[in-house]
Amino acid sequence: MTDFASARHIDRTPRRLAIPAMIVAGACLLPMVAVVIAAFLGDLETVAQLARTVLPRYVGATLALVALVGLGAAMIGTGAAWLVVACDFPGRRWLEVALVIPLAFPAYVLAYAYTHVLDFPGPVQTLLRDLTGWGPRDYWFPEIRSLGGAAFVMTLALYPYVYLLARAAFQLTGRGPFEVARSLGSGPWAAFVRVSAPMARPAIFAGTLLVAMEVIADYGTVAFFGVQTFATGIYTSWFVLADRAAAAQLALGLLAFALFLALLDRWTRAGARYAPRTRFESGRAGLSGWSAAAASLACALPVLFGAALPALALAVMATGSEQSVLSGRYLGFLTNTVTLAGIAAVVTVLAAVVLGTYARMSPSRRSEGALALGRLGYAVPGGVIAVGLLVPFGAFDNAVDAFMEANFGIDTGLLITGSIWLLVGAYMVRFLAAAIGAYESGLSTVTHNVDAAARVLGAGLWGTVARVHLPVLRPAVGTAALIVFVDVSKELPATLILRPFNFDTLAVQAHRLASDERLSGAAVPSLMLAALGLIPVILLMRRMRRSGVGGGGGL
Repeated sequence: MTDFASARHIDRTPRRLAIPAMIVAGACLLPMVAVVIAAFLGDLETVAQLARTVLPRYVGATLALVALVGLGAAMIGTGAAWLVVACDFPGRRWLEVALVIPLAFPAYVLAYAYTHVLDFPGPVQTLLRDLTGWGPRDYWFPEIRSLGGAAFVMTLALYPYVYLLARAAFQLTGRGPFEVARSLGSGPWAAFVRVSAPMARPAIFAGTLLVAMEVIADYGTVAFFGVQTFATGIYTSWFVLADRAAAAQLALGLLAFALFLALLDRWTRAGARYAPRTRFESGRAGLSGWSAAAASLACALPVLFGAALPALALAVMATGSEQSVLSGRYLGFLTNTVTLAGIAAVVTVLAAVVLGTYARMSPSRRSEGALALGRLGYAVPGGVIAVGLLVPFGAFDNAVDAFMEANFGIDTGLLITGSIWLLVGAYMVRFLAAAIGAYESGLSTVTHNVDAAARVLGAGLWGTVARVHLPVLRPAVGTAALIVFVDVSKELPATLILRPFNFDTLAVQAHRLASDERLSGAAVPSLMLAALGLIPVILLMRRMRRSGVGGGGGL
């Protein structure tokens, strides 16, 4: 009788999970479907006008940034990963973990710092003029506010994605093939290019695709530098030109590019195979003299330019600012940021638990499809998600307001688009993939026999999750919540578009002050954002210290 009841109880599990899982998957799909519908409902004349005017510029700048940043991040990340894994040189152990520190700095924060340092009135050019006696027209200096400047700061901010994945791949493949190539007469560079790098190519390519996704989603950096990309075009069309159709059509183009990158990423990861090793075998090559100094310098420069110098510049800028972290205004920005990030982290982790548990308890095409939709949001830029949510919910708010006004004389206002909940939904869609990855990595340590034993002993579905899974997965769930919390704190385009009136976060305040050329003031919220970003980076560094392999698993 007990066995029959338990079996019948287990059979009902998929149905209990299906409804909430489908709701989450539908929420992830909604903004993409809404963008497609809104784009096709727009006037074809709008498309033609875009094609004649700004579209070539948007496409060219976006592709150029993807190419430049992808190439730069791949070169820095791959080279640094190979050096710290295959070679021994002064400072290697510290640099191996320090190379991830730039992850704490959003690209737009680096843009503010380097503009202050390298612009015409900045300390570098001022010192150059003082030392040489040159006037403004006597010398040429690279323009930081340019496409090249945007590529420079994005490369510094994003290369750790490639570094972490390449480092893990090099540790798993081992040094053996490299040594075989060396014994057959290949030089160190030839052996690396022909043997070691191709073996880690799937990981390097996957990291580069992650970088490309971040590049097309960036708004703060390109807007500040005046680079016209799809992301700036969407915002300009929606808010400056009030052309909703143009914004939707630009969002559709960016969505298509993002989905293409997501498919490439899926294909790359599916083809990645490594030998099952746990340590980098055969030891490291000891470097000495000039080669050791060059290796130390090569690994130190990304940390210096990606974290140390920007942090120092921001600190100097902040000391000369009238902005006070302890003022009521900044405490309000901090409260808004923490509130939004906290709510979004809880909602996103709950959604990840629902999808992850559904895929585990009811493996099927439907559950795998729901999980794939949950992962897809990371590839979709925040601006596209924001437009995709504003279109249907804005229409809903207007319809409800018109109905209530006509029949009851009540002005309901913006019930959904005027609250923080639509913004929380956008964050959930955008960062659900990160939470799913962290949750699934922890769930893989719990065998299916444990689930079966809990169910036979009378635990229901949610009882199994609450009493068996979550206690074991507490570190993984905490990591997922922390990742989402920090990502939400730094997210700019979705927050700018969807935030309620007079509801500003630290990221929005930094962007506003920088847009007004008040860079010293922007340094204060920027430093606060960097401090928040350091929390998961420190945890990642501690994990890298403890384990010899990986460090990239949380990506």
